[in-house]
Amino acid sequence: MSNILSVTIFLPLVGALLIAGLNSEAKGNARWIALWTTLVTFAVSLLIWINFDSSSSSFQFVEEYAWLGPLKYKMGVDGISMLFVILTTFLMPLCILASWQSIQLRVKEYMIAFLILETMMLGVFCALDMVLFYLFFEGGLIPMFVIIGVWGGKRRVYASFKFFLYTLLGSVLMLLAMMAMYWHAGTTDIPTLLQTKFPPEMQWWLWLAFFASFAVKMPMWPVHTWLPDAHVEAPTAGSVILAGILLKMGGYGFLRFSLPMFPNASADLAPFVFTLSIVAIVYTSLVALVQEDMKKLIAYSSVAHMGYVTMGIFSATQQGVDGAIFQMLSHGLVSSALFLCVGVIYDRMHTREIAAYGGLVERMPKYAVAFMIFTMANIGLPGTSGFIGEFLTLLAAFRANTLVAIIATSGVILSSAYALYLYRRVIFGALEKANLKNILDLSPREVAILTPLILLTIFYGIYPSPVLDVTATSVKNLVQNYQSAQGTAAASLATRGYQ
Repeated sequence: MSNILSVTIFLPLVGALLIAGLNSEAKGNARWIALWTTLVTFAVSLLIWINFDSSSSSFQFVEEYAWLGPLKYKMGVDGISMLFVILTTFLMPLCILASWQSIQLRVKEYMIAFLILETMMLGVFCALDMVLFYLFFEGGLIPMFVIIGVWGGKRRVYASFKFFLYTLLGSVLMLLAMMAMYWHAGTTDIPTLLQTKFPPEMQWWLWLAFFASFAVKMPMWPVHTWLPDAHVEAPTAGSVILAGILLKMGGYGFLRFSLPMFPNASADLAPFVFTLSIVAIVYTSLVALVQEDMKKLIAYSSVAHMGYVTMGIFSATQQGVDGAIFQMLSHGLVSSALFLCVGVIYDRMHTREIAAYGGLVERMPKYAVAFMIFTMANIGLPGTSGFIGEFLTLLAAFRANTLVAIIATSGVILSSAYALYLYRRVIFGALEKANLKNILDLSPREVAILTPLILLTIFYGIYPSPVLDVTATSVKNLVQNYQSAQGTAAASLATRGYQ
């Protein structure tokens, strides 16, 4: 068990190397190797969850080796990061299955890109060295850039460059902040930096530099415009990874760096984050209402849902942070499932225009049920996983700022409007379009992809404890340290005023 994190992280790379050694014509073998690699990686990652001690707030399964001078190869997980590792390994086999028939060109290279991407994403959630975190964080850009640029839609080159440049620009500022932190603390070790008290005036600049990177990755309004383009042009599995995992790296970064390392700046700038969050929730929900492309509508809904996450994180309470983490995990399941549902009918009709569909319930009853469950979860219906995260973050926001909570709650109504609008137009109505009359319902492969997502969406909506129990101790420790830093800062200011 001592090297289980490294095994989980680099197992996909082994699969990528095996595929690289295949003949370029061996499409079937590349698919099977990729599928089995991701399934074995998921099985190994479950051992992390099984052996995880949720009563401890410290990092577990820690591996540390000398690497480059003062830099170390150091891996570990706590209650905040562990579940993101599981989410990543869970979604990857579904992505491979979703690409089974739709990807026919350069299959070998496609599977290699996805396996390399999995390694990079897992590295982000496990890295306990700041430089290592940055390398994995930026490394994930390259395979995603290739996936969108090679296997995407008509405007794939524009979308891939926009995605790459937006995220890279924000990350350059983060790199400068990391260098400043190293010069101040003399280390890149994340657990040590969590105990380091940075001067209040320095915290502001560090916070803003990290915010530039994480806000783009989330994405927060107004730096969200790359996301709809990337989603529309990406292949189905690319959209699943974008919505399910890559968006969560921003939220994870706030929880790992911004809140614990720069608590004074986080408190000072929380109203600024609340403002951006409610603008994201309301504005992007209104934009989603007028979309004619299914993927764009779901992409804008993702931006709105991430608004609840940032609102919960910067409420800096147990409820808010618990709710934000749960919302990210739930959104990883629900939004991924919605993109998979769009992919199902896109594979049959080769269009994502809402107007091209109608009355699918007559020919695709299984599909209609699956799509309905994920639509309800996206709205935040009680009994689905979407409700728990939204409810907790709104509760925390209400305690922090009543006006913010009231405006954010309007997003729940707007999300119902655009989600039900999409569902009614596509699923109900008369089956009038001739080309839809011979459309086939879900295949066994598609049922196998969507069934685990349906079960988890309902299970965690009824019984969220397995997630909340894992995160509780680490979140409690994070919030206590944050509050004690606020108390220290307040006492320092009072002393200066007295003097």
